[in-house]
Amino acid sequence: MRHHFVRRFVRSVRQRTDLVEERGAVILEETPVEKSKKSPRTSAIELQQVRSLVRDAEKAFAQDKCDEAERLYIQALTINPRAYDVQAQLAKFYLHTGRDAKAEAMYRELLQHDDDVSYHANLGLAYYRQGKFVEACYSYQEALNRDAKTPERSAALGRACIAAHRFEEAVPLLEKATTRLCRDIPLLHLLAECHLQLGQAEHAEEVYRRINKLEPYDQKVKEKLSVLARV
Repeated sequence: MRHHFVRRFVRSVRQRTDLVEERGAVILEETPVEKSKKSPRTSAIELQQVRSLVRDAEKAFAQDKCDEAERLYIQALTINPRAYDVQAQLAKFYLHTGRDAKAEAMYRELLQHDDDVSYHANLGLAYYRQGKFVEACYSYQEALNRDAKTPERSAALGRACIAAHRFEEAVPLLEKATTRLCRDIPLLHLLAECHLQLGQAEHAEEVYRRINKLEPYDQKVKEKLSVLARV
C-alpha cells in the first residue's frame, strides 16, 4: 500500500509539472547564491588599516598603555575577524599582561585554525598560571610532540608535571632538559627535589653534587649533601 501511494504521488507531481510547461511556464534550476566578494582594492585598504592599527597597538603596549593597546588590537580584528596573526598577537598580549583566562580562550580558538607549536606552549602557560596543572601538562605535551629537540619544551612539561604531583613523569623530562640546559640551577634543583619526592636519595645526591660544582659556595646545597650522605 505504501509503495502504491508513493507511485500515485510521483505521477501526480509529473502531471502538474507537464501542465505548467504546457501553459508556457519555465522551470528554473536552483543555483547556489554566492556571497559578493570584496574587490582587491577594498581588501588592500583593509589590510593597510589592520597593519596600521597593529603598529599603533605595539607602540601603546611599549608605552605601558595596555587598555589602548587592547582597544587597537580589537579594532583591527573588527575590520578583519579572520586575521589570525593579529589574534595571535592579542593572545600573546593577554599572556604578557597576566590576563591568562583571555589568553587561554584565544589560544584555544587559534588552535582550531592552526596547529602551531607556540600556540600549544602558550596555552600550556596560560593553564599553568591559572593553576590548571593537568591541562597544562596536556598542552605542553602537545608542544613537545611537535618540537622534541628543544630542551625548554621538556623543562616546561616537567615543571607542569611536578605541579600536578606527577613526579615519576617529571623525572625523565627534567633529566632530558638538564642534559642540554646543564647550567640551569633552578631546573637542577627541581630535578633533585623530584628525586626526593620519589624517595630516590642517591639520585638526588648526585644532582646536588652537580649543583655544588656550579655553585660551590651555596651553603644550603652543602647542607643537603651532608644530610643525604648520612641516609
